[in-house]
Amino acid sequence: MASRPLKAVLTVAAAAAFSLTAVPAQAADPDPSVWTELSHTYGATGAYAYEPYAVADGFAPTPCTPGTGYRYVNQANVGQTDAAKPAALLYEDGPYGRRLIGVEWVVKAESGAAAPAMFGQTFQQPVDLPEVGSSYTLRAWIYKTNPSGLFSATHPDVTCSADSGADADADADSVPDLDLDLDLDGLIPDLDDLIPDLNLDV
Repeated sequence: MASRPLKAVLTVAAAAAFSLTAVPAQAADPDPSVWTELSHTYGATGAYAYEPYAVADGFAPTPCTPGTGYRYVNQANVGQTDAAKPAALLYEDGPYGRRLIGVEWVVKAESGAAAPAMFGQTFQQPVDLPEVGSSYTLRAWIYKTNPSGLFSATHPDVTCSADSGADADADADSVPDLDLDLDLDGLIPDLDDLIPDLNLDV
């Protein structure tokens, strides 16, 4: 019969082994110096938590993509590897409108050019982006924790709603004309019926 200390050791070892199999692996935290660099990104994009500010500053929305959300692209920032100048902002639908969840740097994949790097991360392999073309990209999920990692290419919890293909703000030309041909006869009573005859004999 095993002694009491041996039983305790075996019990702890079994519990530890079970916990390792039961808990999914988490992405490694980035080097602390990365957060210092990202502080410039927070400072430059924090105001865009209010989505209309992003549009006013030249970030144009594109349709939603599962795992990425809505990409708002600022063409003036494409090609930048400056922490304070991401080329795109990433949004998802929230209870009070679109919610900022991340940022993205975009560099066009020129012929023979190597993938750039930022924050100790090499940009993802080239993808074709609307209105940009073949480009290297690097995303940082700084406003919504990503279980796959801060710089993961996609976010498992970002989905698109059924009507996400439509812009949040439809322009006036897309609103159909309403035929409001109302028959007002009978709705407004005759004034003669409302004002009684007054006998003003003096």
